[in-house]
Amino acid sequence: MTSAWKKSDWRSKERIQMPEYTDIAALNAAESRLSSYPPLVFAGEARSLKAKLAQASEGKAFLLQGGDCAESFSEFSADMIRDTYRVMLQMAVVLTYGAKVPVIKVGRVAGQFAKPRSGATETVDGVELPSYRGDIVNDIAFTEGARVPNPKRMLQAYTQAAASLNLLRAFSMGGFADIHHVHEWNLGFANAAGTTDKYKELANRISDSLDFMTAAGVNSGNANSLHTVNFYTSHEALLLEYEEALCRIDSTTGLPVAGSGHMIWIGDRTRQPDGAHVEFARGVQNPIGLKCGPTTTVEDLKVLMSKLNPENEAGRLTLIARFGAGNVGDHLPRLIKAVEEEGAKVVWTCDPMHGNTIKSTTGYKTRPFDSILREVREFFEIHKAEDTIPGGVHFEMTGKDVTECTGGVRAVTDEDLSDRYHTACDPRLNASQSLELAFLVAQELEQRVVAQREAV
Repeated sequence: MTSAWKKSDWRSKERIQMPEYTDIAALNAAESRLSSYPPLVFAGEARSLKAKLAQASEGKAFLLQGGDCAESFSEFSADMIRDTYRVMLQMAVVLTYGAKVPVIKVGRVAGQFAKPRSGATETVDGVELPSYRGDIVNDIAFTEGARVPNPKRMLQAYTQAAASLNLLRAFSMGGFADIHHVHEWNLGFANAAGTTDKYKELANRISDSLDFMTAAGVNSGNANSLHTVNFYTSHEALLLEYEEALCRIDSTTGLPVAGSGHMIWIGDRTRQPDGAHVEFARGVQNPIGLKCGPTTTVEDLKVLMSKLNPENEAGRLTLIARFGAGNVGDHLPRLIKAVEEEGAKVVWTCDPMHGNTIKSTTGYKTRPFDSILREVREFFEIHKAEDTIPGGVHFEMTGKDVTECTGGVRAVTDEDLSDRYHTACDPRLNASQSLELAFLVAQELEQRVVAQREAV
């Protein structure tokens, strides 16, 4: 697959959504420094994630992928990482109970610094400047100097990613992830939700299951899986100078691996079959995600599957559907048919965030909770109708108490958006909305499990 591939081959392809650096000497120096640094993740970890995703492609596991729309240098803190990690653990416990299979936890963290933009420039009060492309490229401040792409920012991104991974590994192995602690947090949410008993009912059933396990002698003291978790990182591989510099050869297999994160994905704007991003991703051994939007054609999807997963390896390719509520039925069935015609082994996941962005009456970019939930439900309904496997969900979310998406049990309104609107790019679900969504998705998963049992 990669015998003739070199990590620099993307440079001969068309560049999309990437900055044009003006200081070439500084760029070369930054790339050289990065190339000498240790990889952020290791080949064995990427192989472990791929094996778990292979299980998800068969319905024997479920993928929960979530985190920030774009990581920020200025807002980086241990508390921020802890709070988002905590909510993902809470969501995973609820989803595990609903799906009755292991939940694979993959964060949009330790690498999600670059963002594609709809335009190369933006205008404020008659002043036109280059667009903000994420902290790894330039600064969000609306000044001419801040918007110049600075290659030294790649070094700061690496340092922040390394620190994030260090803390995440400590949380995962040091007792913070103990399932009994996590469920106590969920009970607190369910009891505080107030407007409905359905969250309490599910939380109480999980409590009964944990009590039974304890009575049977299975507890955190003698079962390591109740005390620790495997947590993986992912990001959109958008800035290819950074990706190339951190690409390494796996000493076990002799094959190239992206050392920037366990899983990388290709965005809806950069999935050109002959483009630079596909060229880079096809050569590394990591699990690869591919965003599939309304403009994804059957022909392109078939070519992309062939390029990105020529050996049809289970767990290698995750298709991330992002169509928008009300549009899933127009697009997902034709893409499912294309996958089935090719006999391709893929993990189907739902990204209900990017297709549901609107401008509120107060001028803020937002995403209605009801639209997000509707797209998830349409995703499950279509997979049920097609007799295929819904393998996961993909959310932009944070553990902070932000007001960026409207709706949810705590009823964030358009007027509330200005209270705590902190995102650098796209609106995120807050902690309460994320957990509420997990409870509702768990109900969809439970219904699927019941239907499967009845069909046997």
